[in-house]
Amino acid sequence: MIKCYGGAPKPEKHYIRRPGAYAILLRDGEMLVTRQAAPVPEIQLPGGGIDKGEHPITALHREVMEETGWRMALLFRFGTFRRFTFMPEYDIWAEKVCTIYVGRPTLRMSDPTEPGHEALWLQPQLAADALGNPGDRAMLKRFLSKTCDSRQ
Repeated sequence: MIKCYGGAPKPEKHYIRRPGAYAILLRDGEMLVTRQAAPVPEIQLPGGGIDKGEHPITALHREVMEETGWRMALLFRFGTFRRFTFMPEYDIWAEKVCTIYVGRPTLRMSDPTEPGHEALWLQPQLAADALGNPGDRAMLKRFLSKTCDSRQ
């Protein structure tokens, strides 16, 4: 069973399943995240929806480039969570199935090409507190706790 964050679905709403791929991107002790300006300013793990017929890894690379302007090297798949939310940019209620990968930013190509996004570098612990949705926060904190445990 996939852990759910951010509250139970509202029984009166119809949810559309939206699979997505997101990345924990670490380099030189910092973490690359994206700040999305609208509809509400929010710090997020870079990533997003997987288009119909698109492979999840292809979607991840595309979304990271669009939201940060960086290319990335994929290291491994870390986990998956669900959240039920309203997506005002699409005017839908969505069951987001979020798969989290770990990678490393490799080359800055440009500014973010997706409107309203800004690439930010944060200390991982600061990012864990700043991320805008509870699923992203929980996954990053879990990853950081495992990383710290393995260094001891």
